[in-house]
Amino acid sequence: MSHLTLAIAATKTLTFVFGALITYLSYTAYRRTGSVALRALAVGFAVVTLGSVLGGFVDIAGDVINLSGPQAVLYGVLAQSILTMIGFGVITYSLYRD
Repeated sequence: MSHLTLAIAATKTLTFVFGALITYLSYTAYRRTGSVALRALAVGFAVVTLGSVLGGFVDIAGDVINLSGPQAVLYGVLAQSILTMIGFGVITYSLYRD
């Protein structure tokens, strides 16, 4: 495993920890208030966090399932981009929700 792979794994792990914490706090606020906007906010942050972690996982797992280097990176970036787009869409919805 290269230093770059370890750096990606470390940053994705910290992204997961912080994203999970934000998701948990948003969900806790939703449970306390019953606000649909806070529920959507929690879902949005969960999707963005999942996208980041999944993108890194696909990139690293690409080596294991014999995807060529650039192809594994592209699949990882695509997975992360799609989930980030969906998550930010849900977060935007939560900001407009009453």
